[in-house]
Amino acid sequence: MPKETKPAFSKQTEYVMGSRAAMVRKKRRSVDWETLIGGISDGNAPIEYGKNHNIFRQGAPADSLFYVRRGKVQLGVTSGRGKEAIVAVVSAGEFFGEGCLAGQPLRMGTATATCVCTLMRIEKRLMVRMLHEHHDISEQFVAHLLVRNIRYENDLLDQIFNSSEKRLARILLLLVHYGREPRSETVLPRINQQALAQMVGITRSRISHFMNKFKKLGFIEYEGAGLAVNNGLLSVVLND
Repeated sequence: MPKETKPAFSKQTEYVMGSRAAMVRKKRRSVDWETLIGGISDGNAPIEYGKNHNIFRQGAPADSLFYVRRGKVQLGVTSGRGKEAIVAVVSAGEFFGEGCLAGQPLRMGTATATCVCTLMRIEKRLMVRMLHEHHDISEQFVAHLLVRNIRYENDLLDQIFNSSEKRLARILLLLVHYGREPRSETVLPRINQQALAQMVGITRSRISHFMNKFKKLGFIEYEGAGLAVNNGLLSVVLND
């Protein structure tokens, strides 16, 4: 049986609870997930995936979850008729594939690396044991999932009520973690316009039209293999 390491904690000052909720400020102990996962993963080293590499496919056995150390992972679903949709993009510091903990026997979607990613794979049995034995860690894990689910709920409301231009602007800001970075401009790996079309729910030609518009307005700029997003793009989201 592998040795368990004690979780390392640091101060965390706030949780963002979504656009419809107020900012909740509360001092909590934050789990050092990388150290903790490294202590329960049977000595398995982090795994690196290249761009466009499938981490798991829809319908595969759901026997583990993943923690993103570096990069971004796209979560997509394919219907029985072959129609594809991107339902989320997770970034460093987030988990995905946790449906296995809720009893899902098979993967409900496909996870694909959108750039070079470093992930930590956690066996279901090990994560279940850790959550049962460490209630403080379990509490933090649930809080992490709740914050993310509120974000997904806001994504759904955005899809229903906002224009396609606003939806695209919001997705770009989310991809660069708007609000977490002090810089006015953040660069992310250039994302495929077809992938953006699937996320927004419009055609690729409309995505191209809006991206060209954002570029002319100085809100985005292509930099080699990257895309720079200026915080001024927020004006598109806030404009009525």
